[in-house]
Amino acid sequence: MAASPIQTRPGRPYPLGAAWDGTGVNFALFSEHATAVDLCLFDPKDPARETRRIPVTERTDQIWHVYLPEARPGQLYGYRVFGRYAPAEGHRFNPAKVLLDPYAKAIAGKLKWSDALFGFRADAGPDTRDSAPFMPKCVVVETAFSWGDDKLLRTPWHETVIYEVHVKGFTARHPQIPPELRGTYAALASPPALEHLRGLGVTAVELLPVHHSVTERHLEARGLTNYWGYNSIGFLAPDSRFASTGVRGEQVAEFKTMVKRLHEAGIEVILDVVYNHTAEGNQLGPTLCFRGIDNRAYYRLEAPDRSFYRDYTGCGNTLDLTHPRSLQLLMDSLRYWVLDMHVDGFRFDLASALARELHDVDRLSSFFDVIHQDPVISQVKLIAEPWDLGEGGYQVGNFPPGWAEWNGRYRDTIRRYWKGDGGQVGELAYRLTGSSDLYEQGGRRPSASINFVTAHDGFTLADLVTYTKKRNAANGEDNRDGSDENFATNCGIEGPTDDLAVRSLRERQQRNFLATLLLSQGVPMLSGATSSAGASAATTTPTARTASSPGSLGRPPAPLRASSISRAGSSVFASTIPCSGGGGSSRDAGSRARPSRTCRGSSRMEPR
Repeated sequence: MAASPIQTRPGRPYPLGAAWDGTGVNFALFSEHATAVDLCLFDPKDPARETRRIPVTERTDQIWHVYLPEARPGQLYGYRVFGRYAPAEGHRFNPAKVLLDPYAKAIAGKLKWSDALFGFRADAGPDTRDSAPFMPKCVVVETAFSWGDDKLLRTPWHETVIYEVHVKGFTARHPQIPPELRGTYAALASPPALEHLRGLGVTAVELLPVHHSVTERHLEARGLTNYWGYNSIGFLAPDSRFASTGVRGEQVAEFKTMVKRLHEAGIEVILDVVYNHTAEGNQLGPTLCFRGIDNRAYYRLEAPDRSFYRDYTGCGNTLDLTHPRSLQLLMDSLRYWVLDMHVDGFRFDLASALARELHDVDRLSSFFDVIHQDPVISQVKLIAEPWDLGEGGYQVGNFPPGWAEWNGRYRDTIRRYWKGDGGQVGELAYRLTGSSDLYEQGGRRPSASINFVTAHDGFTLADLVTYTKKRNAANGEDNRDGSDENFATNCGIEGPTDDLAVRSLRERQQRNFLATLLLSQGVPMLSGATSSAGASAATTTPTARTASSPGSLGRPPAPLRASSISRAGSSVFASTIPCSGGGGSSRDAGSRARPSRTCRGSSRMEPR
C-alpha cells in the first residue's frame, strides 16, 4: 500500500458514518466488542487497491472515530475490525475482511462473489484471505442539494391511492423514456413516467426496496438475480443498480432529484424498507458489514450456542432491535430518508420481526416506543407488513394507532368472493366497510387498512383470472416457492386462450376486482403489474434471469383511465383493462423477481 500524505486528528464520535464538513471528513463507527479498528482508503481509479490503512485510536462511548482533514467527497473507504473470533460466544471478528460502513450514504461497485468474502474456514477457524478486491466500497458523499421549496406532501390518508412499483420494472422498456435512462431513478422522474402516474390518478408511489442490496451467491451462479432487492446491506445508501449518473455518490443527488420531481407532480414517495434482516445470511453467510463489526450487537443469536442465528425472517438472520445501537441505526436511517431525502413514508417488510422483544411480537416493544415518540418519524406514513415467519408472527389488526397495515384478509376475501366461493358475504361486508373487526377496537380508522388485491408477491391481476395454480419452475425451486393457494380462477380454461367468451369474462372479472378495491373503505393499493394488465404465466415469485426476454412489467404500461383510479372519479366501471392473455416470461428485467425460498422460504407471502 502506498503512503498517503493525509494527516489525521482525533475527530468526533458523532455523527456515525462519514461526515463531510466542508474542510475534511469525520469517520465514526460503533463497535462494542472490537479491540481495534482500521479505516481503509481505496484508489478511486482502482477500487480493489487499498492505498492506506489508518488506525482509529480514538474511542468514545463504544464509537471509534477519526478525522481526515484532506479527505473529500468521492473518497472510497471501508473498515477492518479486530477482536475475538469465537463464534460460539457470538464474536466473528476478522480483520482480513473489509467491511461496509452501516451508515454509508453511498456504496460503489458490485459484490464479486469469492470464497474470500467468508470469514470462516471449513475447519471452523477464521479465513485469512483478503476480501478487499471483491467488496464494493463506501463513498464519502456531498450532502448539499438545492431542494428549493420542496417539502413532504402529507396527503391525507382518505385521499391516498398507493401505486406499488419497482424503479427498473416500471421504466425499463418505456418507449418514450430515453434508452440511457431506462431503469433508473432519473427515468422514474422523467416527463413520460410522471405523465403516466398523473394519468393513473395515484397519489403515492411505493417503491420496492431501494436500499443497497446484494444478490445471493447461488442465484448469481445460476445466472439469476435478486431483482426485487429484499436483501439489504446499506440502510442509508440508495441502490446503485438504479443510478444513471454514476455510483460515486452521484446516485444520492439523482434520488433526491427524483423525489423532488415526483413531489412537483403531487405524488408522494413511500419506501419499502427491509430492516428485519441483512444480506449476510446465517452462520454460513459472508462477512460484509455487521457480522464483522459487532456480530453480538447487531444480530439475534441463539443461546447457549451463539454461533447460530435466530431467524424470524426466512433469510437466515434477524436484526436485533432490542440492542440500543441497532435500534439507533434503524431510527437514524428513517430520519435520514425523511429529513435528507424527503421521502413521505415507509412500508416495513416483515414488520412483526421488528416488534419482537424476547420471542413474542409485542405492541409495547422498544421499536414502537421509539417511533411513536420521534417527532419526525411519527408524522410520516407508516405501513406494516404485519407478519413474519416466526411463531405468532401473523399480526393483522394488532399494530398500534398511527400505523396502517397491509390487510391480507381483505385480499383473500375479495379474491374468494369473485372466484365464487360460498360463505363470503359476512366477511365481505367487513372488508368493504373498512375492516372494523380488525381496527376499530384499537381506536384506528378505516385508513389503517391498506386494501389490495395483488402486490409484488403472488399473481398479477391478469393471473388471477387466467390460472388456478402457480408455475414457478423457472426459478429452479421445483415449484415449491410461493404460496400454493392464490384463490384464483381461470374462467374456464387454464392459461392463455383465443376463446372470446373466456377473454371477455376475464376482462370483466379484472374490472370487478378494481371496482371493489376502489369503492371499499380504506386505502387502496395497486400493483404496477395491474396497469400493464399482463399475465406473468402464474409466476408468483419469479427471479430475473436476463434483461432482454419479454415480460409483463417490462412492457410500457397500458394505461387505465385516470378516473378509474382517482378516489374522486366516477367512471370506475367504465375503465378498460386490456387482457393480454399471458405470454410474459418470468425471467426478464421487468418481471417481478424475488427468490422466495432463498430469502423467505416457501411462506414468503402472508401465512395462511
